[in-house]
Amino acid sequence: MMRLDHVSYAVGPDGMDATVDRIVSALGVERVRGGIHPRFGTRNAIIPLANRQYLEVVEVLDHPSADKAPFGQAVRNRSQVGGGWMGWCVTVDDLAPFEERLGRRAVPGNRKFPDGQELTWQQIGIKGLIADPQVPYLLRWDDGTEDLHPSQAYEPEAELVRLSIAGSRDRVADWLSCPDADPFEDVDVDWVAPSGTPGIMSVTFRSPQGHVTI
Repeated sequence: MMRLDHVSYAVGPDGMDATVDRIVSALGVERVRGGIHPRFGTRNAIIPLANRQYLEVVEVLDHPSADKAPFGQAVRNRSQVGGGWMGWCVTVDDLAPFEERLGRRAVPGNRKFPDGQELTWQQIGIKGLIADPQVPYLLRWDDGTEDLHPSQAYEPEAELVRLSIAGSRDRVADWLSCPDADPFEDVDVDWVAPSGTPGIMSVTFRSPQGHVTI
């Protein structure tokens, strides 16, 4: 199983609140305060989307973990150039084939909720995203966390319908080890020849405000 799980937007120089306010205003939806990722030195805000997907707005913290963790480094790198789309994440049932191919183990992630519950997962591929921002990183949510998935924070009011990515379909297909770089039935991917750094150019949502491209 391979499924588009979420897209990550790094905050700009105006900070978390202003970045989130701009996005939720454009979409006509509510935000959810996510929390801190202690292993990565980051924090996020969440916008639940249909089809068990979500939009994550993420900010690096002034914390030693951010200097050591590739995820913290990726967020800082994107924020330092003005913020914007940092990457996309694909969830899979088994990370072992990717661990073997990349020659390293997945790393654990966690985020605690105010009521004491904890959302945990394993992820790999952030170093690949830093080197080549067109490729997604990969994630497996730990068993027993299904009800804590960020898309379940409230009944979704928006849906992700299209990604526009500067890059190569073949490159991403090779990264995912699948014959098709767009294996997601509910999301269209437009591939644009990059004139600069590859990566997500825009994301289109169906929302209470109609179709909105950010």
